[in-house]
Amino acid sequence: MTGEGRTGWRPGAGADAALSAASDPEAPAGVRVVIDLRPIQDPERAPVTAVYLEQLLSALDADPVDGESFSFLLAADQDDPTERWPNLEVVGRRLLPPTRLLRSGALTVDPILLRGASLGAGWRAERDGAAGTVYHAAAGALPIASGIPIVAAVLDLAPWAMPEAYQRGVAARFGQRIRARLLKDAAAVLVPGRATAIEARRLLHVKQARLRVVPLAARDAFREAVSSAGVQEAVRLGLGPRYAVYAGRYDARQDLPTLLDALVILSREPAPAGLPSVGGGRGIDAAPAWPPRICLVGATPDDRAALSRAASRAGVAEAMAYAPLLPPDRLAALVAGSRFLLQPVRSETSGLAALEALAAGVPVVASAVGVLPEVVGAAGILVEPGDAVRLATALRAAWADDDLHAQLVAAAAVRPGNDRTWADVARETRAAWADVARPAPLL
Repeated sequence: MTGEGRTGWRPGAGADAALSAASDPEAPAGVRVVIDLRPIQDPERAPVTAVYLEQLLSALDADPVDGESFSFLLAADQDDPTERWPNLEVVGRRLLPPTRLLRSGALTVDPILLRGASLGAGWRAERDGAAGTVYHAAAGALPIASGIPIVAAVLDLAPWAMPEAYQRGVAARFGQRIRARLLKDAAAVLVPGRATAIEARRLLHVKQARLRVVPLAARDAFREAVSSAGVQEAVRLGLGPRYAVYAGRYDARQDLPTLLDALVILSREPAPAGLPSVGGGRGIDAAPAWPPRICLVGATPDDRAALSRAASRAGVAEAMAYAPLLPPDRLAALVAGSRFLLQPVRSETSGLAALEALAAGVPVVASAVGVLPEVVGAAGILVEPGDAVRLATALRAAWADDDLHAQLVAAAAVRPGNDRTWADVARETRAAWADVARPAPLL
């Protein structure tokens, strides 16, 4: 999904440009990169961004480049995670005050704070063999007027796609306008798919020439996961032999009201024939696994509590189960053993959860929103957000129709892009850095 053939698409954007840059003996050796790593220090606040940064840096660490160096920005009140990348040349670690305590006010404070922390980060970069300096932005905040070219990875567009939910107060509205302007002026904007590129142009007015489609990749744990390993995780969590995994938070991005309405619809219908029993037993007294059993993963304790209350009010509390925060290998096993991944959403920019489920051979039932249609393709069932009847129909089919389920699993196995790795993401990101890097301004 590199955007080849699209009228006006930036020549050389995406994988082909990255491969060309990597194979060119005259290409710059590397650049000085400034990165805000606070999402890794507090992954519950921005889990997708934390995974993105961890996987990108791990891939860069596995294939170091001459002249490449890093200046990390870190929260002063959190542990330093950077020791896990021993092959990266780290020339600076700058500690920032805990602006998360300001809530929406941090959107206004952070750009100024990051500007100050970025000053001097490119000092002597060219003398050390770098082609120049860039600021790689993946977190919510970007530096203002730092004089360093910004390469921004856009992983979430909900603040602008859903302003009624994310720009309610004056501080939030002003802060998101600053972010939008900084993204618009970034030297390069990396997006995970074509749909995200279209949305970035519509919502943020990013120039098409600055957009680069750099699809994400599944973590190795999901590629290597086997469904049999999910049995142990299911037993630990008290799940039955058949369950679905719901990856999400209890926030406005998720279409949770529609999910609960769909489960209510299914709870009033008779169970389809041939379902396994809840406990795996047999006989006339064995209760079938109905309605579908949904296990929530990746949510905070507050998220789980809020969803549990909502499910109880809807009368479908028994259909919901909750997993604690799991390490990647256990999470991948749980996903690999599931019937399908469920993602009812109103805004989805990265598509990472769906992508990783498909890499584990698990089909997806999701909303036809954002990047999900191009990620899921034929390996899942997509419905319009807000349509509880159609979501209920999709859940019933994926849960009970074994022939359909087998077709979806087969489509997941041959999905285009299954062989993509984070090494590819790192290579294409380096190409973007090399294209826009320039000497940092003198202090």
